[in-house]
Formats: sequence, structure tokens, C-alpha cells
Amino acid sequence: MNDRSHTGEEELRCRVQELEHRVTELTEALDASNRELQTFSYSVSHDLRAPLTIIDGFARALMEDCVEQLDAQGQDYLKRIRIASQRMGNLINGLLNLSRIAREPLCSGTANLSEMVRTIEMELRYLHPERSVLFTIEDGVTAQGDRRMLRTVMDNLLRNAWKFTVARDPAHISFGVCVQEGKTAYFVKDDGAGFDMAFADRLFIPFQRMHQGSEFEGVGIGLATAHRIIQRHGGRIWAEAAPDAGATFYFTLTG
Repeated sequence: MNDRSHTGEEELRCRVQELEHRVTELTEALDASNRELQTFSYSVSHDLRAPLTIIDGFARALMEDCVEQLDAQGQDYLKRIRIASQRMGNLINGLLNLSRIAREPLCSGTANLSEMVRTIEMELRYLHPERSVLFTIEDGVTAQGDRRMLRTVMDNLLRNAWKFTVARDPAHISFGVCVQEGKTAYFVKDDGAGFDMAFADRLFIPFQRMHQGSEFEGVGIGLATAHRIIQRHGGRIWAEAAPDAGATFYFTLTG
């Protein structure tokens, strides 16, 4: 009986070691694949910028120097070229940002999220003085993490709320902290366009849009960027919303 028990333990130990070895191999292969993908994304995005800049530059030169030689249709074509090239430039910048976030080391420290939100609010009001938006900002909210990356998270979430409340007058945006499933969660809430939760799985996929491009500006990279940063901090990000009833984005910073 003891011999059988000993043999069983040895077999179990060997299987556990084999599984651990296999998991290690798969993890290393996945890490290598991710690094290759990030390098590829960075290289392609970087190399695309130069010809795109040239296209936009020549189109601008034609509009400035040769506009009198073009009829209305020709001028319209040039405007379309510039709009398309600038949109492509924004897409490329988004890819570069995603690649940079995945590669850069984290510099952890204490980040005052409340102060970040107030600074971003001032920037938005300066850029869009015609908007009437009421902000509610909880005081003294801090978090542990990379301050620069967390600033990017707050910037993307607040600009997202600002964008989707454009039809509200006045609009309401709030920031604060709460407890979700026993963990500290930070949130940005708005009373804007919202979205159907049936499509929530598309929220954090790069270049996926919940609304038509003609309704709201943007290229669909901000939430994907925020998601990548939160993942690097060992947390998660999610949203609750309803069509035409606003949205609330929550995030945690530890697993």
C-alpha cells in the first residue's frame, strides 16, 4: 500500500512538473509573440508617417499656391485628400501610442487623480469655451501607479465623456471613487449618448466605434489605450451604460 502510494505521488509530481514546464514554454512563446507584434506595429506605424506627411504637404501646397488654377471640384478633391491623410495620421499616432505603452517601464508613485481631472477640465474648457458642462470632482482622490500613464487614462476617459455629451446643455461629468466587489474603483460618469451594453465587448478594441463617425469625432483608440494601461497596472476597466442615458467607466489598479 505504501509502495503504491509512493508511486502515485511520484507520478503526480512528474505530471505537475511537466505541466509547469509546458506553461513556462507557452508563456515565453506568448511573450515573444507579443514583443514581435509590438515591434511590427511600431515599425509599420513609424514608416507610414513619412509618406503620409509628404502627401498632406503637397496637397496643402497645391491649395495654397495653385488654388486659382483649380475649379471647385478640384479644390474639393484636395480638401478630401487632406482630411483623409490627417485622419490616417491620427490612426498611426494611436498605434504608436499603444506600442509605446506596451514597451515602456512603469514608474510607480502616488498620483493625485483629482488634480489631474481638474487640469484636464481646464484644458477642455479652454479648447471649447462654447460648451456648458458641469463637473463634479471628488477631492483628494489618489492612486498608486505610473503618474504619466494614469494621466493618459484620465485624459482619455474625460475626453470621451466630453465628446459624447456634446448634445447636452448643460452636460454633467463627474469623477470619484467607490467600492466595487470589495475593491477600490475609480469612475468617470457622464449623461451623454451612452451605448447599448450588448456591444460592450467592442469598447476596448482599437478602432472599434460604438457610434457612427459622422456623429462623433475620433478614431476609436482612446479607450483601447486606457485599457492597455490599466492592464499593465494589474487592474481592469469596464463600463455601464444605456442608449441616450449616459455612461460610467470604472477602473481598478490592482488585480
